[in-house]
Amino acid sequence: MKVSKWASRFIGAAIIQGALATLITLYIVVGQIFFLRPEPSRVIAFGSAGMWFTMGYLTYLIVGVMGVAVTALFYNYIESVLEKPYSGLAEKLAWVHLILMNVGVVGATWLMMLGGYLGGAAMLPPEVGGRGWNPGQVHTNIFYGIPLGYPLWITIFILILAAGAISGGLGFIMRWRSKQPQ
Repeated sequence: MKVSKWASRFIGAAIIQGALATLITLYIVVGQIFFLRPEPSRVIAFGSAGMWFTMGYLTYLIVGVMGVAVTALFYNYIESVLEKPYSGLAEKLAWVHLILMNVGVVGATWLMMLGGYLGGAAMLPPEVGGRGWNPGQVHTNIFYGIPLGYPLWITIFILILAAGAISGGLGFIMRWRSKQPQ
């Protein structure tokens, strides 16, 4: 069975996302030991604002790595099993899917990780490297301390991701329902 060109592209993207996930994980683990203060384990264990970090990391692994890889199966099914290769509008939708899905997932989840680490770290007591801030201070100074605030940027990237997924879904439907290969 021949693997489709679009499955190969999405597998390539999943490999890149997996490599980035590995680098982020190594940064967290090595940083835990040598240079990140307060340590990520304290931020995670404390919860509260640090949950943004945890959810961003897990969502990146699930959507950014596994989701992109599983998407390749849809493309392979349509192009190789059904023998309906992409061309024309469907191919343009596949490009939009590939680009926007990957940009959106990185933007949303990495901002969640960054904001969550900074916010969770600020809430820890000063004796372990935090600032002892309350949730209101974290929301004012960190979550909304960048232009337009982390929540709006995260929302924008989620919408970018969704636009990519919708584009890909439209392309899937177009090719799946077509009477004959293009």
